[in-house]
Amino acid sequence: GRLVLPLPMDAVDPGYLERDRIAAEAVNGLVGPDEAMGALRASIAARGQQTPIEVVALGSGRYGLVSGWRRLKALQSLKAETGEARFDTVLALLRAPETTAEAYVAMVEENEIRSDLSFFERARIVRQAVKAKAFEDDTAALRALFGSTTKARRSKVKSFLRVVDALEGVLRHPTRLSEHLGLKLARVLSEDPALSARVARALAGIDAQDADAEIAFIQTLVSRAKPGGDAVRTKRSEDKSETVSPQEASFRPLIPGLSLKAERGQITLKGDRLTPDFTARLEAWLKAQE
Repeated sequence: GRLVLPLPMDAVDPGYLERDRIAAEAVNGLVGPDEAMGALRASIAARGQQTPIEVVALGSGRYGLVSGWRRLKALQSLKAETGEARFDTVLALLRAPETTAEAYVAMVEENEIRSDLSFFERARIVRQAVKAKAFEDDTAALRALFGSTTKARRSKVKSFLRVVDALEGVLRHPTRLSEHLGLKLARVLSEDPALSARVARALAGIDAQDADAEIAFIQTLVSRAKPGGDAVRTKRSEDKSETVSPQEASFRPLIPGLSLKAERGQITLKGDRLTPDFTARLEAWLKAQE
Protein backbone atom coordinates (compact mmCIF):
# COMPACT_ATOMS: atom_id res chain seq x y z
CA GLY A 1 0.00 0.00 0.00
CA ARG A 2 0.95 3.66 0.00
CA LEU A 3 3.46 4.89 2.55
CA VAL A 4 2.24 7.13 5.33
CA LEU A 5 4.27 10.34 5.24
CA PRO A 6 4.91 12.45 8.34
CA LEU A 7 4.60 16.01 7.02
CA PRO A 8 5.25 19.34 8.74
CA MET A 9 1.89 20.91 9.53
CA ASP A 10 2.73 24.16 7.74
CA ALA A 11 3.66 22.27 4.55
CA VAL A 12 0.01 21.37 3.91
CA ASP A 13 -2.23 23.89 2.14
CA PRO A 14 -5.83 23.37 3.36
CA GLY A 15 -7.11 25.75 0.66
CA TYR A 16 -5.87 23.68 -2.27
CA LEU A 17 -9.49 22.68 -2.97
CA GLU A 18 -12.73 24.40 -2.01
CA ARG A 19 -14.02 22.23 0.83
CA ASP A 20 -17.35 20.44 0.69
CA ARG A 21 -17.89 20.50 4.46
CA ILE A 22 -19.00 23.96 5.66
CA ALA A 23 -17.29 24.96 8.88
CA ALA A 24 -19.35 26.99 11.34
CA GLU A 25 -16.80 29.78 11.43
CA ALA A 26 -16.84 29.97 7.63
CA VAL A 27 -20.47 31.10 7.52
CA ASN A 28 -20.69 34.86 8.03
CA GLY A 29 -18.18 34.67 10.87
CA LEU A 30 -20.42 32.46 13.00
CA VAL A 31 -18.74 30.31 15.61
CA GLY A 32 -20.79 27.68 17.35
CA PRO A 33 -20.19 24.51 19.36
CA ASP A 34 -18.98 21.60 17.25
CA GLU A 35 -19.37 18.40 19.23
CA ALA A 36 -17.88 16.22 16.48
CA MET A 37 -14.74 18.36 16.34
CA GLY A 38 -14.47 18.28 20.12
CA ALA A 39 -14.62 14.48 20.08
CA LEU A 40 -12.00 14.33 17.32
CA ARG A 41 -9.66 16.62 19.24
CA ALA A 42 -10.05 14.51 22.37
CA SER A 43 -9.32 11.32 20.43
CA ILE A 44 -6.18 12.72 18.81
CA ALA A 45 -4.97 14.15 22.11
CA ALA A 46 -5.38 10.77 23.79
CA ARG A 47 -4.36 8.33 21.04
CA GLY A 48 -2.67 10.37 18.37
CA GLN A 49 -3.75 10.68 14.75
CA GLN A 50 -5.18 7.30 13.74
CA THR A 51 -6.22 8.02 10.14
CA PRO A 52 -3.93 9.82 7.67
CA ILE A 53 -5.11 12.79 5.66
CA GLU A 54 -4.70 12.68 1.87
CA VAL A 55 -2.59 15.18 -0.05
CA VAL A 56 -1.17 15.90 -3.48
CA ALA A 57 2.38 17.10 -4.09
CA LEU A 58 2.57 20.74 -5.19
CA GLY A 59 6.36 20.91 -5.48
CA SER A 60 9.00 22.66 -3.39
CA GLY A 61 8.03 20.63 -0.32
CA ARG A 62 4.41 21.84 -0.39
CA TYR A 63 1.28 19.67 -0.39
CA GLY A 64 -2.37 20.35 -1.16
CA LEU A 65 -5.05 18.90 1.09
CA VAL A 66 -7.47 16.54 -0.67
CA SER A 67 -9.27 14.97 2.30
CA GLY A 68 -8.97 15.14 6.07
CA TRP A 69 -9.71 18.82 6.66
CA ARG A 70 -11.19 18.19 10.11
CA ARG A 71 -8.22 16.09 11.20
CA LEU A 72 -5.83 18.80 10.05
CA LYS A 73 -7.82 21.50 11.85
CA ALA A 74 -7.96 19.41 15.02
CA LEU A 75 -4.19 18.99 15.01
CA GLN A 76 -3.65 22.70 14.37
CA SER A 77 -5.92 23.70 17.25
CA LEU A 78 -4.24 21.21 19.60
CA LYS A 79 -0.84 22.62 18.67
CA ALA A 80 -2.04 26.18 19.28
CA GLU A 81 -3.59 25.20 22.59
CA THR A 82 -0.83 23.01 24.04
CA GLY A 83 2.33 23.95 22.17
CA GLU A 84 3.34 20.27 22.24
CA ALA A 85 5.81 19.15 19.56
CA ARG A 86 3.84 15.98 18.84
CA PHE A 87 1.21 18.10 17.08
CA ASP A 88 3.77 19.65 14.69
CA THR A 89 3.43 16.75 12.26
CA VAL A 90 0.47 15.36 10.33
CA LEU A 91 0.36 11.84 8.90
CA ALA A 92 -0.59 11.83 5.23
CA LEU A 93 -1.07 9.57 2.22
CA LEU A 94 0.18 10.95 -1.09
CA ARG A 95 -2.38 10.89 -3.91
CA ALA A 96 -1.57 11.48 -7.56
CA PRO A 97 -4.75 12.69 -9.27
CA GLU A 98 -4.13 13.64 -12.89
CA THR A 99 -6.67 16.46 -12.90
CA THR A 100 -8.35 18.85 -10.49
CA ALA A 101 -11.59 17.02 -11.22
CA GLU A 102 -10.13 13.78 -9.87
CA ALA A 103 -9.00 15.59 -6.73
CA TYR A 104 -12.55 16.90 -6.15
CA VAL A 105 -13.97 13.41 -6.69
CA ALA A 106 -11.50 11.97 -4.15
CA MET A 107 -12.47 14.56 -1.54
CA VAL A 108 -16.21 14.09 -2.00
CA GLU A 109 -15.98 10.28 -2.01
CA GLU A 110 -14.05 10.32 1.28
CA ASN A 111 -16.56 12.59 2.98
CA GLU A 112 -19.56 10.70 1.58
CA ILE A 113 -18.19 7.59 3.30
CA ARG A 114 -17.02 9.17 6.55
CA SER A 115 -19.61 11.85 7.27
CA ASP A 116 -23.17 12.79 6.43
CA LEU A 117 -22.91 15.99 4.42
CA SER A 118 -26.04 18.09 4.13
CA PHE A 119 -27.67 18.48 0.73
CA PHE A 120 -26.72 22.16 0.80
CA GLU A 121 -23.04 21.21 1.21
CA ARG A 122 -23.29 18.66 -1.60
CA ALA A 123 -24.82 21.23 -3.95
CA ARG A 124 -22.32 23.87 -2.89
CA ILE A 125 -19.32 21.71 -3.79
CA VAL A 126 -20.87 21.05 -7.21
CA ARG A 127 -21.10 24.79 -7.76
CA GLN A 128 -17.55 25.43 -6.50
CA ALA A 129 -16.10 22.64 -8.66
CA VAL A 130 -17.75 24.11 -11.76
CA LYS A 131 -16.50 27.60 -10.84
CA ALA A 132 -13.00 26.15 -10.49
CA LYS A 133 -13.41 24.78 -14.05
CA ALA A 134 -12.84 21.25 -12.81
CA PHE A 135 -16.00 20.30 -14.71
CA GLU A 136 -17.67 21.73 -17.78
CA ASP A 137 -21.10 22.17 -16.23
CA ASP A 138 -23.42 21.14 -13.40
CA THR A 139 -24.44 17.89 -15.08
CA ALA A 140 -20.84 16.75 -15.53
CA ALA A 141 -19.99 17.70 -11.94
CA LEU A 142 -23.00 15.89 -10.52
CA ARG A 143 -22.23 12.72 -12.44
CA ALA A 144 -18.56 12.74 -11.47
CA LEU A 145 -18.85 13.79 -7.83
CA PHE A 146 -21.93 11.72 -7.00
CA GLY A 147 -21.72 8.98 -9.59
CA SER A 148 -21.86 6.25 -6.95
CA THR A 149 -25.22 7.44 -5.59
CA THR A 150 -28.70 7.06 -7.06
CA LYS A 151 -30.16 9.16 -9.85
CA ALA A 152 -32.88 10.36 -7.45
CA ARG A 153 -30.26 11.57 -4.95
CA ARG A 154 -28.36 13.42 -7.68
CA SER A 155 -31.63 15.06 -8.72
CA LYS A 156 -32.12 16.34 -5.17
CA VAL A 157 -28.58 17.76 -5.11
CA LYS A 158 -29.37 19.48 -8.42
CA SER A 159 -32.49 21.04 -6.90
CA PHE A 160 -30.44 22.34 -3.96
CA LEU A 161 -28.24 24.18 -6.46
CA ARG A 162 -31.08 26.74 -6.70
CA VAL A 163 -30.82 27.31 -2.96
CA VAL A 164 -27.04 27.65 -3.12
CA ASP A 165 -27.15 30.07 -6.05
CA ALA A 166 -29.84 32.24 -4.45
CA LEU A 167 -29.02 32.13 -0.74
CA GLU A 168 -25.36 31.24 -0.14
CA GLY A 169 -24.06 33.98 2.13
CA VAL A 170 -27.62 34.93 3.10
CA LEU A 171 -28.48 31.86 5.16
CA ARG A 172 -26.39 31.74 8.32
CA HIS A 173 -27.25 28.09 9.06
CA PRO A 174 -27.61 26.45 5.63
CA THR A 175 -26.63 22.99 6.88
CA ARG A 176 -29.70 23.00 9.12
CA LEU A 177 -31.96 22.84 6.05
CA SER A 178 -33.51 19.39 5.94
CA GLU A 179 -33.87 17.56 2.65
CA HIS A 180 -37.65 18.10 2.67
CA LEU A 181 -37.54 21.79 3.56
CA GLY A 182 -34.68 22.50 1.16
CA LEU A 183 -36.51 20.93 -1.78
CA LYS A 184 -39.60 23.03 -1.00
CA LEU A 185 -37.44 26.14 -0.78
CA ALA A 186 -35.80 25.30 -4.12
CA ARG A 187 -39.25 25.09 -5.75
CA VAL A 188 -40.35 28.42 -4.28
CA LEU A 189 -37.12 30.11 -5.40
CA SER A 190 -37.59 28.83 -8.95
CA GLU A 191 -41.10 30.34 -9.02
CA ASP A 192 -40.14 33.69 -7.47
CA PRO A 193 -36.75 35.09 -8.59
CA ALA A 194 -37.12 38.12 -6.29
CA LEU A 195 -37.51 36.00 -3.18
CA SER A 196 -33.83 35.86 -2.23
CA ALA A 197 -33.66 39.64 -1.72
CA ARG A 198 -36.69 39.56 0.59
CA VAL A 199 -35.20 36.68 2.56
CA ALA A 200 -31.98 38.66 3.02
CA ARG A 201 -33.87 41.68 4.35
CA ALA A 202 -35.93 39.56 6.73
CA LEU A 203 -33.03 37.55 8.12
CA ALA A 204 -31.11 40.74 8.83
CA GLY A 205 -33.61 41.33 11.61
CA ILE A 206 -32.84 38.27 13.72
CA ASP A 207 -29.95 37.09 15.83
CA ALA A 208 -27.38 35.55 13.49
CA GLN A 209 -26.75 32.78 16.01
CA ASP A 210 -30.42 31.74 16.23
CA ALA A 211 -30.62 28.77 13.88
CA ASP A 212 -34.10 27.81 15.10
CA ALA A 213 -35.51 31.24 14.19
CA GLU A 214 -33.95 31.05 10.74
CA ILE A 215 -35.42 27.62 10.05
CA ALA A 216 -38.82 28.69 11.43
CA PHE A 217 -38.81 31.63 9.04
CA ILE A 218 -37.98 29.42 6.04
CA GLN A 219 -40.71 26.95 7.05
CA THR A 220 -43.29 29.73 7.14
CA LEU A 221 -41.98 31.20 3.90
CA VAL A 222 -42.49 28.00 1.92
CA SER A 223 -45.84 27.25 3.56
CA ARG A 224 -47.19 30.67 2.55
CA ALA A 225 -45.85 30.54 -1.00
CA LYS A 226 -48.46 30.34 -3.75
CA PRO A 227 -47.96 28.19 -6.88
CA GLY A 228 -46.63 30.29 -9.73
CA GLY A 229 -44.77 32.84 -7.61
CA ASP A 230 -45.23 36.52 -8.45
CA ALA A 231 -47.47 35.76 -11.43
CA VAL A 232 -50.36 35.01 -9.08
CA ARG A 233 -49.49 37.31 -6.18
CA THR A 234 -51.47 40.42 -5.43
CA LYS A 235 -49.56 43.58 -4.63
CA ARG A 236 -50.91 43.51 -1.09
CA SER A 237 -49.74 39.95 -0.39
CA GLU A 238 -46.31 40.73 -1.80
CA ASP A 239 -45.94 43.81 0.38
CA LYS A 240 -46.97 41.76 3.41
CA SER A 241 -44.36 39.10 2.64
CA GLU A 242 -41.65 41.74 2.79
CA THR A 243 -42.63 42.94 6.24
CA VAL A 244 -43.05 39.57 7.96
CA SER A 245 -40.19 39.07 10.37
CA PRO A 246 -38.74 35.66 11.26
CA GLN A 247 -39.90 36.12 14.85
CA GLU A 248 -43.49 36.38 13.57
CA ALA A 249 -43.11 33.38 11.29
CA SER A 250 -44.57 30.58 13.41
CA PHE A 251 -44.61 28.94 16.77
CA ARG A 252 -41.20 27.59 17.71
CA PRO A 253 -40.23 25.26 20.56
CA LEU A 254 -39.35 27.04 23.80
CA ILE A 255 -39.11 24.17 26.30
CA PRO A 256 -40.57 20.66 26.13
CA GLY A 257 -44.35 21.00 25.98
CA LEU A 258 -44.34 24.74 25.28
CA SER A 259 -44.00 26.77 22.06
CA LEU A 260 -43.82 30.52 21.52
CA LYS A 261 -44.79 32.93 18.75
CA ALA A 262 -43.76 36.58 18.92
CA GLU A 263 -45.68 39.21 16.97
CA ARG A 264 -45.75 42.97 17.13
CA GLY A 265 -46.76 43.84 20.69
CA GLN A 266 -47.85 40.30 21.44
CA ILE A 267 -46.36 37.00 22.61
CA THR A 268 -48.43 33.82 22.30
CA LEU A 269 -47.68 30.61 24.19
CA LYS A 270 -49.22 27.21 23.58
CA GLY A 271 -48.62 23.62 24.68
CA ASP A 272 -49.33 20.99 27.32
CA ARG A 273 -47.18 22.83 29.87
CA LEU A 274 -49.57 25.80 29.85
CA THR A 275 -51.42 24.69 33.02
CA PRO A 276 -53.06 26.99 35.62
CA ASP A 277 -50.09 26.42 37.92
CA PHE A 278 -47.61 27.32 35.17
CA THR A 279 -49.63 30.42 34.29
CA ALA A 280 -49.67 31.54 37.94
CA ARG A 281 -45.91 31.11 38.23
CA LEU A 282 -45.37 32.99 34.97
CA GLU A 283 -47.53 35.88 36.17
CA ALA A 284 -45.61 36.00 39.43
CA TRP A 285 -42.31 36.06 37.59
CA LEU A 286 -43.44 38.84 35.27
CA LYS A 287 -44.59 40.97 38.22
CA ALA A 288 -41.22 40.42 39.89
CA GLN A 289 -39.53 42.01 36.88
CA GLU A 290 -41.03 45.42 37.69
